[in-house]
Amino acid sequence: MATQDKVKGPASYFPSIEQKYGHPIAYWEQLITSSGPLKHMELVNMLKTEHAMGHGHANALVAWVLAKK
Repeated sequence: MATQDKVKGPASYFPSIEQKYGHPIAYWEQLITSSGPLKHMELVNMLKTEHAMGHGHANALVAWVLAKK
């Protein structure tokens, strides 16, 4: 019987982020990358204050986007 690998790390939050905030991950990725040369916590705070995102979700998105750079 085949077993599926469980998604780990920041990507494990993606289904709930899309469901709760109503936008695909690509939307959030573009928003973060277009926000200028901000530091990790500055980006997290922007998502929290301007988009009412929870800390865990915001942190996961920022970590994932910055790791791709």
